[in-house]
Amino acid sequence: MNNQNNIIPQIYRDGFSLNNSGNLAFDQCELIKLAQKYGTPCYLFSESIIRNKCRQYTSAFSRRNVDFEVIYAGKAFLVKAMCNILKEEGLSLDVASGGELYTALSAGFPSDKIFFHGNNKSQEEIEFAVKEKIGTIMVDNEYELGLINQIAEKLNTKVKIILRVTPGVDTHTHQFIQTGQIDSKFGISIDKVPDVMERVLSKKNIIYQGLHCHIGSQIFDLSPYILTIKEMVKLIKQIKDRWRMDTPNLNLGGGLGVKYLESDQPPSIENFVNLIVDNLITEIGENNLIMPRILVEPGRSIVAEAGVTLYTIGAIKEIPGIRKYLIVDGGMADNPRPILYGAKYEAVLVNKINSNLPEEVVTIAGKCCESGDILIKDLKLPSTSVGDLLAVFTTGAYHYSMSSNYNRLLRPPVILVNQGEDRLIVKGETYEDIIRNDI
Repeated sequence: MNNQNNIIPQIYRDGFSLNNSGNLAFDQCELIKLAQKYGTPCYLFSESIIRNKCRQYTSAFSRRNVDFEVIYAGKAFLVKAMCNILKEEGLSLDVASGGELYTALSAGFPSDKIFFHGNNKSQEEIEFAVKEKIGTIMVDNEYELGLINQIAEKLNTKVKIILRVTPGVDTHTHQFIQTGQIDSKFGISIDKVPDVMERVLSKKNIIYQGLHCHIGSQIFDLSPYILTIKEMVKLIKQIKDRWRMDTPNLNLGGGLGVKYLESDQPPSIENFVNLIVDNLITEIGENNLIMPRILVEPGRSIVAEAGVTLYTIGAIKEIPGIRKYLIVDGGMADNPRPILYGAKYEAVLVNKINSNLPEEVVTIAGKCCESGDILIKDLKLPSTSVGDLLAVFTTGAYHYSMSSNYNRLLRPPVILVNQGEDRLIVKGETYEDIIRNDI
């Protein structure tokens, strides 16, 4: 790192650098110029970081000489350009709705590498998936199992399925993104799976392909995965003993945490993969089972740190002795995570990155008509003026995908940056787009 970087430690993040003019760049693209070209707010994604994260997963598994499949969780961020990157990197894709499935197919993503999730897939969505010959449907409940078989029978075909299991494992993360505990809307309770297997094996148009679990998101402590693997292997052993049937695939979901704050120290992708492989090899060996293919579903850990959002500071409100608000031209409509989960972020003033101005503690507020529309509380920044450019880090996952038109705000454009080149991959909305479906 050069001396300039040493005086601004907050930009020690993947993809960021100071160019020859001393201006902040992301994947070698100058942020001030991007804001001038595309306007604000806007989402930026680093193609280099996305591809590097994909390769970290595939390389870590390849080094362990195990059969595996890395399935990107489309809910984190899914547009046609992202589908093309995933296809080129050899990843599979997890979709959770007809809309995500349509996006993938529109981009020419191979249907046999698509896994269809969701806890209440409609008949129309299942028919769409079966007709398009997608690879695997993840069965979330018994009702869905019967519906899939009925549709497959009507279409005179067979469907590969994986059962989603709730293993009863708790994680130390926000309660809204825990999914592996018994009290969850997702999946089949682990103790009920043997009964469901009876129904699976009785249906002529269903092909059993394995088991799935997902214990939560933004996980730093990997120990719950160890317990999860033990419980899932016990279940595989039950199935083997009762029906003399091997389980060909074990999907352990995603959930690996990422760096939102400078203090965050998430496990590396390699450590995550090694922990899964080591513990699965041990448990499978102790139970004299055939090693299943290992499936994982990373989403956030591939795209979160690849994303940055740019805003322009507008109104500034200071309440002496209490708080100073900097109000940006976006907010909860383009980033609902703070108001939903209390998510925390860090940011810098792009145009004052080398400033010697005195620092002040401020709160970044959005422009939506909600008192809770606060993006960052108590952020230390150089003295701020109207028109300053703010870059918020780690906004690649669950920002664009969860954005809304609340207050009839326009969804921002999405720009892909890569080694000094930038290109628009999603147009920013217009007022005409807002009323397009009004009657």
